[in-house]
Amino acid sequence: MVIYRDEYRLYNFGPAHPFSPLRLEMLTSLLEALGVWRPPLAPPEATREEVLTVHSERLVRRVEAASRGEKVADLEHYGLGTGDTPVFPGMDRAARILVGGTLEGARRMLAGEKRVLQLGGGLHHAQYDRASGFCVYNDLSVAIRHLTRAGLKVAYLDIDVHHGDGVQWIHYEEAEVLTLSLHESGRYLFPGTGHIHELGRGSGLGRKLNLPLEPFTEDGSYLEVFQALVPWALEAFRPDVLVVQAGADAHYQDPLADLLLTTRAYEALFRLILEYAEAYAGGRVLLTLGGGYSLDATVRVWTLLYHLFHGLPLPERLPEGWLRAWEERLGAPLTPTLHDPEGPYPEIPRRAEIAERNRLTLRRLLELAAPHLVD
Repeated sequence: MVIYRDEYRLYNFGPAHPFSPLRLEMLTSLLEALGVWRPPLAPPEATREEVLTVHSERLVRRVEAASRGEKVADLEHYGLGTGDTPVFPGMDRAARILVGGTLEGARRMLAGEKRVLQLGGGLHHAQYDRASGFCVYNDLSVAIRHLTRAGLKVAYLDIDVHHGDGVQWIHYEEAEVLTLSLHESGRYLFPGTGHIHELGRGSGLGRKLNLPLEPFTEDGSYLEVFQALVPWALEAFRPDVLVVQAGADAHYQDPLADLLLTTRAYEALFRLILEYAEAYAGGRVLLTLGGGYSLDATVRVWTLLYHLFHGLPLPERLPEGWLRAWEERLGAPLTPTLHDPEGPYPEIPRRAEIAERNRLTLRRLLELAAPHLVD
């Protein structure tokens, strides 16, 4: 099942902001041009009460007031009106529409659906009491809370290049939520968190796992540590459902970070995630989108995800008409193939050192987490 509605594009911080609704417009138009677009389920927007299952009343009040154009003296204290998360008219409803999509995915899973792809959301930085990093409300945590209140154990997997900090902190003391985030190290990248010692607190201890990666990590090293960590953690935790934030900003073209994944790595990751859902979560997986700030790369990564989700053969080239139309509109060339070209960036001279540093970080994480996670 795919969940989407055109109103997702109302979540719009303005034409100069990197979190652009053009990503979704390009994605859906490409899927249509490829002849694979299937009518999605249009979800209801989340209610105020549903947002309040993970956010404070005082944050929601300020989002609502700012959305109406009211002057709010302490907006920045709540992460609003900043360069990252500026205010725009109708922001509260636009954010609740995205929350509603991910929450509907959780509802459908409780009703028996095995696989759900939410073509939006993934707003993983929003905190209990604060908007952050382009994220007003945390759709992922609203969905996770809905699942755990129904008695399910949830494993949350985040492959966005930025640490999934909001989801981690909201569920930091919850034993029924495992969070797994692979991201560029917070020593170099926003939000500056996601270190290996952030393991959870109280009954959540050992159930919050972070693998901070070295800048310029490439496909081979990423996939090596991913395959060593994720199935180990899922086998130990034994979740009822897997929730995945499938950000595309670890791609080498992304302007906001310094990991170097190619579309070949993303194809491998998506195949592994679907396999792990079958092996460790009874086939139940809810996927959302997330970050991704190279339009060229992001749209191709999520087109890969859509095809693999449906078990469709991957096209080699993108439709000429679609390419011409979007190149004219953007004023920039686009990659004409679904996958990246071979040798797309200069060789990294520290490749072996970077891979060994990632292995060392993984070993340290496993040493810290194993006494708590493994029975």
